[in-house]
Amino acid sequence: METRLHRKTALVTGATSNIGRAIAIAFAREGAHVVLSGRNEARAAEALRVIHQAGGRADFVQSTLDGSPETSRRLAEEATRLLGGRLDILVNSAGIYPGPTTNATDEATFDQVYAVNVKAPFFLTAAVAPLMAARGQGAIINLGSWIARLGIPVGALYSSTKGAIETLTRAWAAEFGPAGVRVNAISPGVVHEPVSTEGLGDLMMRGTPANASGSPEAIALAAVYLASDEAAFVHGTVLDVDGGRTGVAVIAGGGR
Repeated sequence: METRLHRKTALVTGATSNIGRAIAIAFAREGAHVVLSGRNEARAAEALRVIHQAGGRADFVQSTLDGSPETSRRLAEEATRLLGGRLDILVNSAGIYPGPTTNATDEATFDQVYAVNVKAPFFLTAAVAPLMAARGQGAIINLGSWIARLGIPVGALYSSTKGAIETLTRAWAAEFGPAGVRVNAISPGVVHEPVSTEGLGDLMMRGTPANASGSPEAIALAAVYLASDEAAFVHGTVLDVDGGRTGVAVIAGGGR
């Protein structure tokens, strides 16, 4: 039986932990040759071990995404080389979350968060999307966040970067979609690795249909769908995989 990403190639940033790791493992399980990108070699080795033991194909490129065009270009080139000269799928998953409150955020922190969360995927997409367009096919998946659209009293800096990514998703879909490159995003709810039994994340998910934090694997399944031919008619969409956090309020007494 042919798997959903059979003979596809993929680059996943932020792939050594949490959502990025789960996406890389899921892609490999579905038949893709995956390049994992991240900073931590030890965590990368563990993720590669899981993939290889299951019979999947994967490589690792160590990269500290600093937002510079040169760093993003080098990553794209090295990943494409390892993948045999063709990159079918890009997942912009890497991100950081310092600066919890506005008045506690200095300029250096502001610049760092925007460099990693916005500039890096911007220039990585700039390096990859035209090559996909030249071949007439490709899929780019960005990671947004539920707090890009539901205001909470912490994380203003982070949420603004994710709002930018969701806007870029729609703009890139318009820019590259006519050439065969599908650009979409996933907006996760509160996700932990591993899922805690009762932590802050679960409290933030109270009043939703899920009523608890989600797992990285739930986001990975959505990424597999968006990367596969099953989503051939999906362009510029932000897919909420958030337990109902942004769209649903459970009436008091109606939840678990």
